[in-house]
Amino acid sequence: MIFNRGNSCYLMMTLIWFLLGVAAFWTLAAYRAPGYLWTGTAGAGLALWTVLTRQPAEMLFLTFGLFLLIVFPLNISVLRRLIISNPLLHLFRKKVPHMSQTEREALAAGTVWWDADLFSGRPDWKKLLSVPVPRMTSEEQAFLDGPVVELCQMLDDWRINQEYRDLPPEVWKFIKEKGFFGMIIPKKYGGLEFSALAHSNVIMKIASRSLSASVTVMVPNSLGPAEILLHYGTEEQKDYYLPRLARGQEIPCFALTSLDAGSDAASMTDSGIVCRGDFDGKKDILGIRLTWEKRYITLGPVATVLGLAFKLYDPGHLLGSKEELGITVALIPTQTPGVVIGRRHVPMNLAFQNGPNSGKDVFIPIDWIVGGVKQAGRGWTMLMESLAAGRSISLPALSTGAGKLASRSTGAYAAIRRQFKTPIGHFEGIEEPLARIGGMTYLMDAARVMTLGAVDAGQKPSVISAMLKYHLTELMRRVVNDAMDIQGGSGICFGPRNFMGRVYEAIPISITVEGANILTRSLIIFGQGAIRCHPYILKEMEATADPDIRRASKNFDRAFFGHVKYLLSNAARSFFMGLTGARFSASPVQGAVGWHYKQLTRMSAAFALIADLSMLIMGGALKQREKLSARLGDILSYLYIASAVLKRFEDEGRQKEDLPLVQWSCEYCLHQIRQRLAELLKNFPVISLSWLLRVLIFPDGRPFKAPHDNLGHQIARLLLRPGSTRDRLTKGIFIPKSPDETIGRLESALEKIIAAEGAEQKLQKAVHARILHARNEESMIQEGVKQGIISEDEAALLKTANDSRREAVRVDDFPPDSPLFKSF
Repeated sequence: MIFNRGNSCYLMMTLIWFLLGVAAFWTLAAYRAPGYLWTGTAGAGLALWTVLTRQPAEMLFLTFGLFLLIVFPLNISVLRRLIISNPLLHLFRKKVPHMSQTEREALAAGTVWWDADLFSGRPDWKKLLSVPVPRMTSEEQAFLDGPVVELCQMLDDWRINQEYRDLPPEVWKFIKEKGFFGMIIPKKYGGLEFSALAHSNVIMKIASRSLSASVTVMVPNSLGPAEILLHYGTEEQKDYYLPRLARGQEIPCFALTSLDAGSDAASMTDSGIVCRGDFDGKKDILGIRLTWEKRYITLGPVATVLGLAFKLYDPGHLLGSKEELGITVALIPTQTPGVVIGRRHVPMNLAFQNGPNSGKDVFIPIDWIVGGVKQAGRGWTMLMESLAAGRSISLPALSTGAGKLASRSTGAYAAIRRQFKTPIGHFEGIEEPLARIGGMTYLMDAARVMTLGAVDAGQKPSVISAMLKYHLTELMRRVVNDAMDIQGGSGICFGPRNFMGRVYEAIPISITVEGANILTRSLIIFGQGAIRCHPYILKEMEATADPDIRRASKNFDRAFFGHVKYLLSNAARSFFMGLTGARFSASPVQGAVGWHYKQLTRMSAAFALIADLSMLIMGGALKQREKLSARLGDILSYLYIASAVLKRFEDEGRQKEDLPLVQWSCEYCLHQIRQRLAELLKNFPVISLSWLLRVLIFPDGRPFKAPHDNLGHQIARLLLRPGSTRDRLTKGIFIPKSPDETIGRLESALEKIIAAEGAEQKLQKAVHARILHARNEESMIQEGVKQGIISEDEAALLKTANDSRREAVRVDDFPPDSPLFKSF
């Protein structure tokens, strides 16, 4: 049938035709179809429209003329560049802000990995799940089970921090002799050459015993001379320093932070002037005259070799034509004349060595530059590359260790401690923080292990390392605060029995080091991630900066139109998945967790859309809109963490008992994503676009509620009793066997209380039935035996359990003349 303007069905047909056209283009956009499919579909649609509807000649002429006017420039690359791309490239060159050298080096540092998939809006879940699970070698496991356990047994954290104010000499000796300072150093230099996973597991286990000891071991294996030497040092420097560092003959520190340049290292005033001078009996050698003042340098007070970052200048052009060479790194023995090792800082009352150092007009040979003269001015690249790896390992290990310690010990404490004749862990008010402790520990460990797998596979995930640094330390802060709330008075009274107070006291250290958290969240995660992870932004920027006009035009054209399709695709997919609740999205698995994969895919598309529009609308000004940038970074981070949770569940064989932890963690992450999106849209600078984005992203309202109370109840119960899930959750921390140790005492008491549960229930039933009328626990047990309610063996179990409970919840006290009170 032919429809024309006189048919009664003409309007209906027009509407149907319009809707079919929208559906076709929506599908093309969603699947990021190539240009020829767009053109072919549009052409075929117009041909059918011509056949099925008799349009006036002028309408056909106008329609096909418009079609050809659009199609020819878009499909003929020469025309497209001439009419569209080149004018846009010219405009971009005027509008795109200048990028400093340090910004360029920061962007070039490290690699992108799963973060790029999440930024694409179409994460390939099968690719993620196919990534091998990181495993330790038998040698690494033996070290963890041997020297690491032996070291933990030697550590008395109370005496280290309160009495010695340092690690005891025998501990320093053991750490050096067993190679703890050489975990990242290759075996050919005498190091242990451990994987990132083994390195992290060592730090985590020590941290669960003593934070001061863990920081002491952590620093030489993180951002320090060994890491930088391995990648940039000359062969002579490696051959000399690495064996000495591996066997603890040298104690390293790295001096980066200045008085006026902490997070903004590019603003450091510490400087070196290339000149000639006398050194160690040698006359008129080429060298550097250094002046610096650094602070917050871990291991600085005891270091024998100082890694120093400074700005290098060559006013005499002794190295070349450039006068300002940039940030440079040199290794300087601390006994060098003019080096001043300052007194100690007291970082949150912890005893690890930390302090300032300085020097004025200190002359060093030019070959003390790491990597030699050819690496002069490349210090910022060295630092960014090294930080990307170290930040993925050390602080996530500390944070996860704190979560595991809280999960195991505070869970046990909540089962042991009683109020109103009931374990406090059975109260809903306690269940809520217990659930957070368990759930957050699970997701911290998942993110830690997945990232370590990437590092061991050769990745240097700079954006991901920033995510982990910020979010895991903040989650640790929440977990430890919850643990302290549950413990109450026993948490705030210091002493050998207090297992969480020192961790609570140390939280600001993790929050501050290796990039202050406020800066990391506000500027780095999205600021760096948007450019590194986006499939087109960096290509557009590179084309914009390319002085070769012809090459720039071709590259910009390719990147820009790929970007347009990417933007349309994410808009179409976001809206469709929002309307359908992502029911038709692909999931690599079925069952209880399949829904979470689909929702994360949906949120990945939504994130890619809003990130693109934010950059388009605000451009370079987004750098100054730090609150918006921080929220975008949060969304990307929670997408990553939730991905890690799902991968962990698969990697561990889908343990059914762990499902509450998986579901709580995913629901928590999705809720956080929803919250950040809502905050972002509320504060979006273009109100009309904000409303449009709300419709595209949340056409179904606001999904993703906070985890249900029932999930929290299940997790709390998992922490209150020994079991396989509790063991998996807390695997890797040091659990002393002796009941004379705080954690061992809690573990022992928990086992005894559970063993006596049957007898206790018999007595409680008798009390409720008013058979027993006892004034206290002791008399109740005696009366129970007398009346035959419990046996003598059961009475012994109850007495042992009660004694263990009282001993486990005891709080330290000290005599008035204790040295502890002298400062008062």
